[in-house]
Amino acid sequence: MCGIVGYIGNKDSLSVLLEGLRRLEYRGYDSSGVALLEKGNIRIVKTPGKIKDLDSLLRKEKISQSVIGIAHTRWATHGAPTKLNAHPHTDCRNNFSIVHNGIIENFASLKKELVKQGHKFISETDTEVVAHLIEKYYKGDLKKAFLQALARLKGSFAIVLLSKKHPDRLLFARQGSPLIVGVGKNENFLASDVPAILSHTNRVIYVKDAQAGEIRKNKVSLFDIKGRPQPVKIEKVLWDLESAQKSGYAHFMLKEIHEQPQVLKHLSCAGIKFDKKLISILKNTKQIFIVACGTAYHSGMVGKYAIEEMTKIPVAVDLSSEFRYRSPIIDNQSVLIAISQSGETADTLAAVREAKNKDAKIISICNAVGSSLVRESDFVLYTHAGPEIGVASTKAYTAQLMVLYLLALNIAKVKKTLPKSVISRYANILCDTHNQARTILKNSTRHISEIAGRHHNFGSFLFLGRNVNYPSALEGALKLKEISYIPAEGYAAGEMKHGPIALIDEYRAVVCIATESKIYEKMISNIQEIEARKGKIVIIATYGNADIKRHSKEVIFIPKVEELFSPILVALPLQLFAYYVAAKRGCDIDQPRNLAKSVTVE
Repeated sequence: MCGIVGYIGNKDSLSVLLEGLRRLEYRGYDSSGVALLEKGNIRIVKTPGKIKDLDSLLRKEKISQSVIGIAHTRWATHGAPTKLNAHPHTDCRNNFSIVHNGIIENFASLKKELVKQGHKFISETDTEVVAHLIEKYYKGDLKKAFLQALARLKGSFAIVLLSKKHPDRLLFARQGSPLIVGVGKNENFLASDVPAILSHTNRVIYVKDAQAGEIRKNKVSLFDIKGRPQPVKIEKVLWDLESAQKSGYAHFMLKEIHEQPQVLKHLSCAGIKFDKKLISILKNTKQIFIVACGTAYHSGMVGKYAIEEMTKIPVAVDLSSEFRYRSPIIDNQSVLIAISQSGETADTLAAVREAKNKDAKIISICNAVGSSLVRESDFVLYTHAGPEIGVASTKAYTAQLMVLYLLALNIAKVKKTLPKSVISRYANILCDTHNQARTILKNSTRHISEIAGRHHNFGSFLFLGRNVNYPSALEGALKLKEISYIPAEGYAAGEMKHGPIALIDEYRAVVCIATESKIYEKMISNIQEIEARKGKIVIIATYGNADIKRHSKEVIFIPKVEELFSPILVALPLQLFAYYVAAKRGCDIDQPRNLAKSVTVE
């Protein structure tokens, strides 16, 4: 949530900061602002709205060239998205300017204390207290004042500090919210995520929790929050900026949908390597817990079906936000699989820490090298999906599914719960999914767009699936809600008679996942119940099923695949359907209202 950019060097900092903000806008787009050191003073320009609104405002301002500055794009937590609440924030005398991601949980008590001491606040945000704390402690030593202020904070944060009294540096700190340093030649950068600075450098430092530091034009220093020096480890980013561009597609989401065959091919053909450490973890496993949020939670639900069927190990799937509040029964023979695209999801990290406190082993499925989740895990399975800019997850989801299938298959090898012939057959199925996904995108995209055009005005949707495609129904409903704002519910089709059938009439649309499976006939019975109540039906079915058109004219076909692995293929038409419904409604697909890509606060 929220995006930070900082720069110091020889270039015009404003152009660097604005470029960085544009590349981070998927992290928050309620308001934005910049703070520049201009002729010895801090100049702040900020506005509600998107980066284009800030850009328009800056074009009207007379701003002198500056070589140091900070910037922020906001996803509102404390206070409405107004100009006053937009970052950067400053102290009473405008000596210090702050940008911040996260939540300062004790800001109310800190603010009360500071107000009593004479400090004047102008915003409703939790962030402003940080600037005033630094003002309170500053006695000429910026680093000391910064660390004293950090010591008072409770919660999560990534903070960058600009000071007019020290124009040769930016200070920063991280606790529970992502922050990276970009290392250049005669220039250095700070950012919430790699795309912000990738056009300038591919050399980065992933700041760890409880780390702080400062960047100067020719120097990067790291220290812990008590001021003790820390080693600096520079890593090279292996993907390029083109990967984070639209490449001619109308939206990032559409581009990322079409990137899925390549992602699936890379994962399925490369497989996952089990080292001795992971084998020893899995050999002793008596139970598995999967924790995740949102789309990742749905992938985890599919993972439960796959792992239990292939390995006979019991699996419990929890929403990360609920896991630690139900007193889960975990011990040193438990494995917790944490799934997160960003590796910074606050609720998932909290669940991981809860499990670690009970001696469980942690396996993470993640897309972000150097993230908090990666560092807190005993073993990491990377999804290698590349940057996903669209807020509604697509390729990260199918990559997570593929990794879960591969994990299940490898556990089956270790525990010898499947015959070698079955393991080989399953591996071949997975290796062919990229071709089948490519077939769907080639043959069905226009057809799905046409169906969406006939259904985009419906007031609500129901998504129904059974067995391993019950999670697919949940994910299809979530995608539609996220980007089209149409109320949608996902249900296990067998539950329809236990309540949701009351919703069915000629004004409701129902998406039914009726691919070839052992429960196909039961799914057809559910479809007939909807027909009898005049619901408008869209069906996802298997190629070659001519009979299905007796139940609806609106059928989307996918290639034939074994039922257990069908959620990978089912995901694509569901994503495309949501995309084209939203497009027909004129929605902001890549930046849906009220959402941000990485949820780094609870």
